[in-house]
Parts: sequence; structure tokens; C-alpha cells
Amino acid sequence: MNMVNFKIDGVPVSVPAGTTLLEAAKQAGIKIPTLCYMKDINEIGACRMCVVEAGGRALQAACVYPVEALPKNRATGEYVEVKTNTPAVRNARKVNLELLLSNHDKRCLSCVRSTTCEFQALCREYGVEDENHYVGPMTKAVQDLEGVAILRNNAKCVLCRRCVAVCNKVQNVGVIGPVARGFKTQILPAWNQALSDTACVNCGQCINVCPVGALTEKDDTKEVFEALADPEKIVIVQPAPAVRAALGEEFGMPIGTLVTGKMAAALRRLGFDKVFDTDFGADLTIMEEATELVGRVKEGGVLPMITSCSPGWIKFCETYYPEFIPNLSSCKSPHEMEGAVIKSYYAEKAGIDPKNIVVVSVMPCTAKKFECKRPELGHDGMSDVDIVITTRELARMIRLAGIDFARLPDEDFDEMLGESSGAAVIFGVTGGVMEAALRTAYETIVGQPLEQLDFVDVRGFEGVKEASYNLNGLEVKVAVAHSTGAASKLLDAIKAGEKSYTFIEVMGCPGGCVNGGGQPIVSPTIREDVDVKGLRAKALYSEDAGKAVRKSHELPAIQKLYDEYFEKPNSHKAHELLHTHYAARPKYKD
Repeated sequence: MNMVNFKIDGVPVSVPAGTTLLEAAKQAGIKIPTLCYMKDINEIGACRMCVVEAGGRALQAACVYPVEALPKNRATGEYVEVKTNTPAVRNARKVNLELLLSNHDKRCLSCVRSTTCEFQALCREYGVEDENHYVGPMTKAVQDLEGVAILRNNAKCVLCRRCVAVCNKVQNVGVIGPVARGFKTQILPAWNQALSDTACVNCGQCINVCPVGALTEKDDTKEVFEALADPEKIVIVQPAPAVRAALGEEFGMPIGTLVTGKMAAALRRLGFDKVFDTDFGADLTIMEEATELVGRVKEGGVLPMITSCSPGWIKFCETYYPEFIPNLSSCKSPHEMEGAVIKSYYAEKAGIDPKNIVVVSVMPCTAKKFECKRPELGHDGMSDVDIVITTRELARMIRLAGIDFARLPDEDFDEMLGESSGAAVIFGVTGGVMEAALRTAYETIVGQPLEQLDFVDVRGFEGVKEASYNLNGLEVKVAVAHSTGAASKLLDAIKAGEKSYTFIEVMGCPGGCVNGGGQPIVSPTIREDVDVKGLRAKALYSEDAGKAVRKSHELPAIQKLYDEYFEKPNSHKAHELLHTHYAARPKYKD
């Protein structure tokens, strides 16, 4: 291996050729600031915050400058020393920040990203004032504030292009990009359409990587507070599995802290009439989905069957791969199933008119906001779920209500729809739906207890995971994909005849729901050193391992629901309330 030996700020460094100055500095324990940079995803040197002195007349962007390109001292033959903290470097970075700020919406106090804004932090670090000497016209910024899931305010955009990179390279959706040149440049969909009129799948990964407040989820907290204040409404809340593995981060707890009990306590103190758990809906989904899979296998149905829990993935399939719509499970997602049960079974048991019930789902996912508005997800003129808020929105509600989250005691969910198995909680991580389904499908097909409950072959964060299981002579070949980009590669391989499966799980976000577009934002700089997805997943697996019941079909509350209401999985009544249909979508609105 060709090694390059040189110094950075007097520190000797030896790194392989091809290493960038930014990576070399990190190995030397030297921090170079970045704004546009995301390792392996967006390495374009656009923001110029990482400029350093590297021997030439001009300052160089460290994130794209390979170490072997450094000039050498003619007398000694040694590479020149790289300097990252000279007056010229500091001044250049400050000027870059001032120029960006001169074209930036400075209403920071009301911005949802205030105190977590990377641009704000850099301005503070380099002593940049709100009012600077770069005064002049500002770009006439496009605002798109009418969407159901994701809102855009280009007046806050710093043109880092991180959103463009994740949409293209990770999600393979590619509905946004730079338009115009120079001072007029903005990040927009084609033909300046509203994001909701494009093939955007509402995954929210663009929000997670945006360093400022240019991209945010639609804030529905006001609607929730209004429902809670309405004495005629019964407001019922249900949080998703992944929320409990991330909510604590919003209150200073370490990444991956499990806060299930504190979350239930906080929701109760916010004033919700009932605090149920979407995990119950996940167990119900397994009963329906595993039964559907067994039926397709035995009766010659369309295979591979593909999971339908991720609304971002569903819209992606409807838009880009409509030929696979027959492969999609007809099951609604867990929170939609639970919403349907709340407004039918629970309403009957509690003697409540379902039209007076408001179901609020707390989700790690911005696409769930779009999903709950789909007309096919409801019954008797009612939506299954009325309002969706993200993990971040719940945290804002808790802070606004003055609740000291860290000091809350652990509390349980309410009975009836608050019980769940270990299989349900792992729905929040890639491979979890597959593993939960296999636990039930195995015992359904084989007719014997499953000795080893952990299907480790479908765990982990490879883009696509494959496994094969022999169930009483029946070979079940499965695959798991996370991110719509990985899903597209998998579907392309199936279309080409290169791969064949029985059952496929797809989650729209990288890592699954633990890394959803509505989760607490963690900067790319921290993500380089901290396995955020892994820590949140570990929390969910630990809750699964600690459950008394770890298979959906063994949960007493689920058994009671079928005995009293649905009779059996995939019954006529179950299909009426728990299943749905999908249809092809155009990529752009006419």
C-alpha cells in the first residue's frame, strides 16, 4: 500500500494514498469544520468550510483534496505541511459563513432547528454576527409549505446539497436538485412543482440530513393540542416501536436509551384519554400477514409476497415498480390496523361513538403523515388514524407542557390495546418484521414450538440480507432490504430473473424505522463515530428479549381479539377492517 507521510499542524501523519486531507486530519485528532460533507454520500467541497492551507496560493477544500496531491518541498522532497488553523483559514471560513448568512432567513428564534442547527453553531463558533457588511438583494426563495408531510423553505437553504445526495444516492428517488446558477441557485423539484406533486415518497431522509431548517416535517402538534382541549373528544394515542428507542435523545439521554415507561407516562400527562401501543397493532399485523403468506404459499398465490408496513416504500412501489403491486401484502400497517380496531372493537367495548374518537399516532416516520390521509385507509366514513406526529413533534409537546421527561417514573400502557409481544417491538428495525413473521409462520406451518426465536440471518445493516429456511420440507427463501435505493436493486434483480424469493421485507429508510425521517436529528459528523442505527436497534432487541411473550400468536390480548371479534386471521371481518389495496401512481402531477 502506497503510504503518504506528511504533517498537519505539526502532527506527523501517515495515511494511504487516496485519503483526503479531511480524513487524515481526523486521524490526527484535528477537527476541520464541515457543512456540506457527508462521508461517502456528499463529498463535493461546496460549502468551503473545510478550507486549509496546503502549500499553494489558494486555500483547498480538505474534503475533496487527496493527500498525494500535496506539493513537495524541492529541497527536501518532503510533502509540505498542511495548516488548518491560520488567520487566513479562519478568516476565509468566517467570510463564507457571512456570505451564506447574508442570503439567509435570520428568524432563528422561531426556527424549529434553533440550537440544533449546524449553520447556527458554526456562526457562533466563528463569531459571526446577525448583521454583517454583506448587504444587498436576497434570492427570491421558493417556499413549499402546503404539503401533508414535508415542508420546504428555501430562504433557509445553504445549498449544501446534502438533501439532493441522500434523495439520489441512498433513496434512489431523485426528485430534487439544484436549479439555475450562481446567486439564483435553489434546490427544487423539476419544473418547480410542489414536493407533494412529485414522486417524493415522504421518507424524510432529506430532513434528517438538512443542516438547517430548510426542510422540516409538517407540524401537527397544534391540531393535537386542540383535540386534547375539546371536552367532546376522546383522544387516544399510540406510539410506534422505534419511538421508545430515540425519544430520550431529545432530552439529553444517550443515543439508544430505551424510554418505554417514561414515554407512556409523558403521554398520559399530556392529557391523552388512553395510552395504547402500536406494538399491539404490530402483533395484529403479524397474525394477518403470516396467515396471508402461508395462504399464498399453499394456494399458489402471487410470490414473493412483500411487506406493506412502510408507507414510503409503498408509495415508491406504486410509483416506480407498479408491476409489483400484486406482490404487496394487503395488510394495513400496524398503526392503521390499531386505529381501525380502536374505532371498532374498542369503541364497542367502551361504549363510545367512534366518531368522537381522535386517534393520534406517534411515529418515527414522516411518510406516516401522508399515509393517514390515504382515502383507502378508513371505514364507515372515518379515517383509521386522524393525526400523525413524529418523535420530534412529541418531544416539542412534552417540552411545551413543562414535563420533566428525565425524572418521570416508568408507567405501563393502558390495557386492552397496550399489550404486546417481543415480536412486535422489533418492527422498528430492519429485519424485524421478517423475524416476527417467521416466528409465527414457522409454528403455523411446522405445527411445533420454535426453539430458537432469534432469526439472526435477517438482522444487521447490509443493504440486502438473504436467508433460506426449511419448514417441514417447504423451502422459504427470504430477503430483507432497507432504504428504497436498496429495494430498487432487489426488485431489479427479481425482474431480471437473477433472484427468486418467497417473502420480502422492505423498509423505506436506511436501518428501518429506528432511522426514520421523524426521529431525533443526529449530525453526519456524529454519525461518523457513533452507530446511531445500531444503538437504537439494540434497545429494541433488548426489549424483545425481556418480554414474557415473544411470539405474536401467543399474546393473550391478540387471542382474545380474535375470539371476540375477528374469529380468525384473514376472516371476512378482518379483511374489511385490517386490509387494503394499492394502485399505480404517476411520477408527476399533470
